[in-house]
Formats: sequence, C-alpha cells, structure tokens
Amino acid sequence: MTDLTLNNGVALPAIGLGVFQSAPEETAAAVAEALRIGYRHIDTAAAYRNEREVGEGLRRSGVDRADVFLETKVWVSDYGYDETLHAFEKSTGKLGVDTLDLLILHQPVPTRFEKTIAAYKALEALLADGRVRAIGVSNFMPHHLERLLQDTDVIPAVNQVELHPYFTQQDVQKADAAHGILTQAWSPIGGITFYPGWGDGKRSVLDDPTIAELAQTHGKSPAQVMLRWGVQQGRSVIPKSTNPTRIAENFDVFDFELSTDELARIDALDTGVRGGPDPDQPRDAFFDVVIDEA
Repeated sequence: MTDLTLNNGVALPAIGLGVFQSAPEETAAAVAEALRIGYRHIDTAAAYRNEREVGEGLRRSGVDRADVFLETKVWVSDYGYDETLHAFEKSTGKLGVDTLDLLILHQPVPTRFEKTIAAYKALEALLADGRVRAIGVSNFMPHHLERLLQDTDVIPAVNQVELHPYFTQQDVQKADAAHGILTQAWSPIGGITFYPGWGDGKRSVLDDPTIAELAQTHGKSPAQVMLRWGVQQGRSVIPKSTNPTRIAENFDVFDFELSTDELARIDALDTGVRGGPDPDQPRDAFFDVVIDEA
C-alpha cells in the first residue's frame, strides 16, 4: 500500500474504500472486509447516511482505530460555524470515534458561500483543537478555491472531485497542485458514467476499448488499470464496492506499472463531460436535506 503525504505532514493511504450509495445493511460488512484485505482508508459522508455502519464495520474488523484513516464530509444543511462544530459531533457520534483523520466540506455552494466560509472556519478550529488531523473540501472548482483561500487561514489538505478517464479535470488538478492540495478522485473507475441520472446517452468508461486493451496487456481488469492510473499520477482514489471480490480486486494494483505512453493514452480519453452534478448549480431542496442527530 502506498501512502500520500498531505500538506500538513499527515499520511493518507492512496486507496480507500468509498461507501457512496452503499446500503446501510451492506456497509458494515464491506468495511470489515476491506479492512481485512488490507485497506486502511475509509471515506464516508454525513449525507450518505451510513456513518454508523462504517463505525460498526471498523469495530467488527478488529483493526485498531489508530491504524485506520477515517474521512467524512459535512453536508450543506450543517454549514455555518456552530452548525459545523455540531456536525462534527454528529458524525463522530455515529462513527463511534473521538477524532477524525479528515473532515471536508461536501459542496462549495456558491449561492451560500458566506456559510461555506463559516463552515470551513469551524474545520480550522477543530484542526487547531486536535479533533481532526486534516481538513479539506469536495467538488471545489478553481474559482471556489480562490474565494475560500481569500477568507481562511488553513490551505485545504484535500479536494475530492469527480475524476476518471472520461473527466480528468486538468484545471482542478493544476489549481490543487499549485496550492499543495491533494486531488482525491471520487468515481475513479467511472461509476458515474453509468449510474442512472445526471444525463442520458452515457457510455461506461469500464467498456472503453483503450482501457480494455491496457487491461489485457497487463493481465488486469479495466478497474485496476484506472486505479493504477490514478495512484501512479499521485492521486488519492476511493473506489466504491460492496462485493468482496471487487473490493479485493480494487486493492490489488501495486504489482504492475503503466508506462508514460500508457498514462498519456488514458489521459487522452478525457471528454470534458461531467458525469455528476455541476458544483455551481443551485440545488436548494437537495442542499437543505437535514442530517439526523443520531
């Protein structure tokens, strides 16, 4: 397993298990299995409504809490200084832990950016108090980052964004790198390219002929090739699965290497088409979803 070093010196395991859209009843088993296989990084979010099951899976695994990097996200309805401090209490209560390794804001919400700033300042306070080891953001485009950096003190350690071969977000990667922010890829094997919703006429990156050819060359699956592409280019990747075979497969990417030419061929697949929601699009009804207390 490869670790990445965040801008405050904290080590983050490059591959984590994502649990977006993992049913609560399946999440605990998936987390326990991932930790048994060797994962040491779990990514969840208040809005996923499965933090409690992530904590259950951690305890079921028998792996020491100190050896697992736990990451979760504050939802928009909990933005604001005091609200975000309380969101931390809600998340840690559900997870059954005292501290978090990484706490990030789930969306930039440009229409309520003053509350976004206040929420981030609460993250800064939690960091200063040692209640979280690192803080960051999710789905922030370069212009959101610039606005945030103008009014806050701590540069985010991580920016988690949609990133797969069909949507590489080179501008975001460059902006992150310029500020020493680690780019973390959600949907790193392109799940969003075949999930229902967010547009019609989708084509799955898992079926891409170039990816298939590289998979055959290396004796790996298309998913493994895409994860290797991400890790080899220095990104954090958080593939999601509840299938034990796939959970193991997604972790098995450290025994081969893609050439410079092969990496460039994957980069060239970028369509510039976002699979998920536009972070600049107002979605007030969705943003106002209330996160349960317990």
